[in-house]
Amino acid sequence: MRRTEPEGHGPVRYGPPLPDDGLPVLPELSAVLAAAAGRAGSEPVGGGAALLDAACGYWERRGLATGPEHVVAAPGAPALLLALTAALGGDVLVPRPCAAWWAPYARLLGRPVFHVATSAECGGVPDPYALLETVRRVRAEGGDPRLLVLSVADDPTATVAPPEMLHETVEAATGEGLHLVSDETWRDTLHAPHDTVLLSPAEMLPDGVTVVTDLAGALLPPGWPAAVARFSEGGAQAGLHARVLDVLTALGARVAGPVAAAATYALGEAEPLGAHVDAVVRLHARVAEAAHHAVVAAGALCRPPQAGRHLYVDLGPLRSGLAAHDVGDAQELEDFLAARLGMPAPGGHRFGDDLAALRVRLSTGPLLGGTDTERAECLDSPAPLELPHVERALVNLKSVLDDLRDDAQRWEPPR
Repeated sequence: MRRTEPEGHGPVRYGPPLPDDGLPVLPELSAVLAAAAGRAGSEPVGGGAALLDAACGYWERRGLATGPEHVVAAPGAPALLLALTAALGGDVLVPRPCAAWWAPYARLLGRPVFHVATSAECGGVPDPYALLETVRRVRAEGGDPRLLVLSVADDPTATVAPPEMLHETVEAATGEGLHLVSDETWRDTLHAPHDTVLLSPAEMLPDGVTVVTDLAGALLPPGWPAAVARFSEGGAQAGLHARVLDVLTALGARVAGPVAAAATYALGEAEPLGAHVDAVVRLHARVAEAAHHAVVAAGALCRPPQAGRHLYVDLGPLRSGLAAHDVGDAQELEDFLAARLGMPAPGGHRFGDDLAALRVRLSTGPLLGGTDTERAECLDSPAPLELPHVERALVNLKSVLDDLRDDAQRWEPPR
């Protein structure tokens, strides 16, 4: 398969950002940031007392008792993952596909990254047998696997790992002496929270998991970078907290003072913010369901989205139709769909998938409209899918996919 890696599309320089909610900032949150705008300084490395206490409360409400001495804050999850990778050493294991920002930080440190297959049921968590085989192979070739990064609520696949599968993977990783980093950025965006069971690996393995949460997932706008990490209280990685603080100090990775104030408020989950988060999740769940219906109706493959503001689409069944448009790999598919849909459509190769596979991540935010007014209208409407600008966006998505289906049927060889 011909590789298409044009200038400006390298894996580090071009990295798909987290799917934005596309909505105006909550006024109460803006007011907190504005009130702190006079703070000229930044937080201490690792976060100030108020921010760390708020993070502890956030995790305690989710069943993870946490003391401030086991929490670190940073300006975004990438800084935390970079610090963790540097502090732990060794080779890194990630699922295939995985969040686009995971692998580049290990490679910047010169650490090998090995992708492990996931099951057909969900993404985000490696298949336990594939994990064991990968660890065996890497060690046989002289490698030193030490770190496994996974996500129970996944970017890019928008799936949630069943607890029984997660437990098998955690057991396999523990048996091989791996440290787990659980990216839980999307855990607060479950589309059906009363019907979906989400467990953190930290609940299964108290002494061997570091939890990382980027607040851009549900609580803060992505332009206000803040993330928190929760460390286990003991075990073999007892000194990891201190080593991560050393790396963050060397990087100068401090949360800006006004952003820290907003993050503290967000982690406290006051009633206005909680109601806003719930409304945003419901909106994106409805749009994702409609987009998923359009994708499947056109003959493409896609797991039903369960979390986040995105879905992961496999257009392999429409390959012959895409070939008629000179689309033969994920990079060409990315360029083709971005032009046709008028919205970003990062190819699966951005997430560690095979370049030859015709997969893309589609975000729901761009389907909400082109202006703040239109997007705010979506949040306030009891029937957002019936708004003209949302309906037009969904019709356009359906039209593009249906045209590809028709092209594929036209080029299908006679039986």
